[in-house]
Amino acid sequence: MNKDFSKGLLLTSLGSFWWGFIGVIYFEYVSFIGHVELVVHRCLWTAVMLIITTTFLSKWNIFLEIVFNLKKLIFLFISGFLIFINWAIWIYAVATERIIDASFGYFIMPIISVLLGNIFFKERLNNKRIFSIILVMISILFLIFFNLKSLPWVGLIVALSWAFYNLFRKKINVDTDVGLLIESLFIFPFALVVFYLISKNGFNDFNFSNPGLSLFLILAGPMTVIPLFLYVRGVELIGLGPTGMIFYITPTLQFILGYFYYNEAFSLVKFLSFIIIWVAVIIYLKDLYENS
Repeated sequence: MNKDFSKGLLLTSLGSFWWGFIGVIYFEYVSFIGHVELVVHRCLWTAVMLIITTTFLSKWNIFLEIVFNLKKLIFLFISGFLIFINWAIWIYAVATERIIDASFGYFIMPIISVLLGNIFFKERLNNKRIFSIILVMISILFLIFFNLKSLPWVGLIVALSWAFYNLFRKKINVDTDVGLLIESLFIFPFALVVFYLISKNGFNDFNFSNPGLSLFLILAGPMTVIPLFLYVRGVELIGLGPTGMIFYITPTLQFILGYFYYNEAFSLVKFLSFIIIWVAVIIYLKDLYENS
């Protein structure tokens, strides 16, 4: 195993662990401020963090190249909306004891991405991937038919928003962190307006009278950016195949935390649907391993 592969393996694993464990613990811990304000802080401080990293990495020339490309700007505006939906719904899931439902979304997201790749980029599907897609659909239909209330709509929105986000980003192929900066800057004014309205009505927890909490909320930026940098750098070193397998650390840890640590409800119907999903994931991972 060469040095680059070992480094990529480590970075991708750390990024996935951060998303699945550290991120969940952090956002659940500060969720008492309310998911609306927490989403606002994630948007605001992610933008600030990315401005700092773009300056440190001297990437403003890449930023300007993208800004003066109307097609890329339009695509980034749409992808910015999708990433905002993903962040908002995921934080809502963590704040309302739906971490298991969110993990459902991240289990099926790569398989949905495979389907979208076939539809929009004509990427070929082999029999194993087709079977994985069919199993995901069966799992969702199973929940709808036997207990519609058990349908993890939070997970479905998380999966669809992230899968379509990746689709738009793949379409324009821009620098990952600079692209995210532009997306964050699109969201930034709306987040500022919401924060102003929250503060005006006295509902904000971020204030100078409580500097400890305020500094802790600023961490929402690094909590978003750091795992992204780790994971993306890992992808650059070892490719999409191996990182696609390592990514499953994230939903696995989310599921374990949701069920064993936060004691979230887990019905028999939902358990059976998860078994179908896990079978689909195993088939998908086996295919990734054989073709990586």
